[in-house]
Amino acid sequence: MSERPTGPAVSHAERRVGTTTVVTLSGDVDLVTRLSLVARLDTLTDGPRPDLVLDLRPVPFIDCAGLGLLCRVRNRVAARGGRLRLVSGSSSFRRILRHTGLTGVFQVLPEFEEAPAAGSAAQQGVVAAKQG
Repeated sequence: MSERPTGPAVSHAERRVGTTTVVTLSGDVDLVTRLSLVARLDTLTDGPRPDLVLDLRPVPFIDCAGLGLLCRVRNRVAARGGRLRLVSGSSSFRRILRHTGLTGVFQVLPEFEEAPAAGSAAQQGVVAAKQG
């Protein structure tokens, strides 16, 4: 019997949406891959009032070390008066949060809306520029 000792290597992609940093994680987030993410997520949560979205939709597996990493990020963001949102439509991820008592700890969204809200200052500026 052949067992794979580790899951797929975790990778991440970052983008800015306004003042929000969106980090899309891909691969397993577990004991093996956690360390490769800690330094970058610490950097992203180092400043005042970080606004961070972690897109977990491409993550097929997360273990207790991965949950610990999410808690670490949440605590760093909260200590700096920021906001953390997780994006996941996975019922198994929500079940893990429920069974570990973390359901109310994280804001979990099924998707992240990247478009500015209607009537935002940026849109009003475009309208004003077109009128003038």
